[in-house]
Amino acid sequence: MAAAYIHPSALVETQDIGDGTRIWANVHIMAGAVIGPDCNVCDSAFIESGVRIGRGVTVKTGVSICEGITVEDGAFIGPDAVFTNDLRPRSPRLPFMREKYATKQWLAPTRVGRGASIGANATIGPGLVIGDWAMVAAGTVVVRHVAPHVLVVGNPARSIGHVCACAQRLTIDQGCAACAACGRDYVVQGGTLTPVRPIESWPDVIP
Repeated sequence: MAAAYIHPSALVETQDIGDGTRIWANVHIMAGAVIGPDCNVCDSAFIESGVRIGRGVTVKTGVSICEGITVEDGAFIGPDAVFTNDLRPRSPRLPFMREKYATKQWLAPTRVGRGASIGANATIGPGLVIGDWAMVAAGTVVVRHVAPHVLVVGNPARSIGHVCACAQRLTIDQGCAACAACGRDYVVQGGTLTPVRPIESWPDVIP
């Protein structure tokens, strides 16, 4: 596998960049961030210390990913998407806020699940889970957890249906769904849409 490519104008302060990953112009990745293999980080993205990004993740232009965010394998983060990590933010420079920010107890981590997609200009609130293969539409403001395979839109985000791993819309009928595009089958278990067979291993999901 080829070594990572880092554009000459990128500021990359971490050594933890996986093989085959491409870091493009004017990206800033702080020390302590971890970027897995086969990722694509587009122009002017900012990735803060403590971020963990898995394999094959796409981070589009202008994305801001702050400390405490984990992005799992195969996720897509659309242009200018923003993540937050503090439920009640104030400036740490205020004298009476120094005690709060003296430790990391304020940090509210967020996880973006495997294969999930975050649309352009979406805002993800702190302390949330975006489930595996979920889809957040462009411009959506997410303030609650999003279950696997759920499609959410709007401000605040609301569910309008379900999507397959291949991103096609699904129709649930009597607790079951079949994708007309790729043929994957799903069942509702405990209120969550679940694939009948596990989503394919990595080489089958992303070349």
